[in-house]
Amino acid sequence: MLEARGVSKAFLGARALSDVRFGIYSGEVVALIGENGAGKSTLMKILAGVHQPDSGSLWLDGNSIILNGPEDAIRHGIVLIHQELNLAENLTIAENLVLGREPTWGGVLGLVDRAATRVIAINALNRVGLVIDPNTRVGDLAPGQKQLVEIARALSLDARVLIMDEPTSSLSHQETGRLTQVIGELRAKGVAIVYISHRLSEVSKVADRVISLRDGCNSGDLPREAITHDAMVRLMVGRDLVRPSRSPVKAGRVLLSVSGLRHQASPSGGISFEVRAGEVVGMAGLVGAGRTELAETLYGVRSMVAGKVTIRDNPFQPGSPAKAIKQGLLLVPEDRRHHGLILAESIRSNISLPNLKGISSAGWVSRQRENKMVLHGIAELSIRTTGPEKAAGQLSGGNQQKVVLARWLAANPSVLMLDEPTRGVDVGAKSEIYDLIGKLVDQGLGVLMISSDLEEVLRLSDRVLVLHEHGLAGELSRDELSEEAVMRLATGTAPRRTTP
Repeated sequence: MLEARGVSKAFLGARALSDVRFGIYSGEVVALIGENGAGKSTLMKILAGVHQPDSGSLWLDGNSIILNGPEDAIRHGIVLIHQELNLAENLTIAENLVLGREPTWGGVLGLVDRAATRVIAINALNRVGLVIDPNTRVGDLAPGQKQLVEIARALSLDARVLIMDEPTSSLSHQETGRLTQVIGELRAKGVAIVYISHRLSEVSKVADRVISLRDGCNSGDLPREAITHDAMVRLMVGRDLVRPSRSPVKAGRVLLSVSGLRHQASPSGGISFEVRAGEVVGMAGLVGAGRTELAETLYGVRSMVAGKVTIRDNPFQPGSPAKAIKQGLLLVPEDRRHHGLILAESIRSNISLPNLKGISSAGWVSRQRENKMVLHGIAELSIRTTGPEKAAGQLSGGNQQKVVLARWLAANPSVLMLDEPTRGVDVGAKSEIYDLIGKLVDQGLGVLMISSDLEEVLRLSDRVLVLHEHGLAGELSRDELSEEAVMRLATGTAPRRTTP
């Protein structure tokens, strides 16, 4: 159906793709895998008309085609869902879904038909299982809900070829399951789906075939019967990766104690838990369960309505990020591109700006101390860069996350709150981040890790707190941990039980 034959592409002399081949048939799901920088996004943008190849050709239904822009691709039925959300925050869901193709009435006046818009929106949202008022402003949605709106918009275009770039990066386990159902329904209707994901467990479930890229070249294909985690990793990185797992630990002193904490959306009883030195406390739950809101309340971004918090036995009243940082309580946010980094600034600036007090004397920054701190962070976290002056926005997702981590590790935290620490990160960088988390807790830090990746939660956590509707549904010890146990609590189908 859709083919790329011998496609090559370079940017400013740097080759991104070299003689790449790709093909997909109607009613097939093909997963495109590879580490960040392997060329996946470049290939997809060529297929979607965003970039034009320097050499090679594109074919659709046996005919050569030239795509001079995304509009050409859409006219051919090729639709790309970008990894980064591409929604108008100030418009409603319904307005976003019909943007640029609004139904009208009134002849030459071209007035927008609000009733027809609502019908289109409801039908599109039903296809992804999102039950919400179409007149809700997109800016008021949670990240997972925004991703579903993005997917619904693409589906409403009746695509013949649907390219999904990390479609589940913000979705909960339940929402991911619904998307898998949608993919199955589209496959049955003859839609060809290109599925890009770093979550290899998802790839194993949805893909009919896997195509791997490495360093801008094809590195191999896998038919359905040969798709395994280890086989995909070998194609992507050219070697086997050791899977980290947490060994049982003897936790140390209590670093963070939370008792009856409530924010505006919390139930009356509040939330209570502890984080000890040398342990990873996972926090699981469906999108909208209140995990991010809880972390932001502790960090001072949201107001605490009631409750008691202590850090290293010292009373702490959350009020601002500056207060939290001063006490050694740091947050690596879910949306690193908007809330964790200054993309236009250098790696140096991103690491040093929050830590100026430690590298300054009498109001003057010591370049020697700054260089030592920045270069140590780059080396310690294996940040792949040409140098500290490179803009953070030019780094891969995994290296951007490492810059955020390097910034806060330079501040000598006691408790590190990680919100979706490996979202949009390739398998190699993910393994490195897992290793880093292990080293940090071995050094006596406490880690509170929020993740929608259940495999990640089960692998790294010493204990897991499960939230449901902004309340603590239960706490699971390592011996009690299983995907089923977490999901029973997360969906509210298990008896609510809190720790004393």
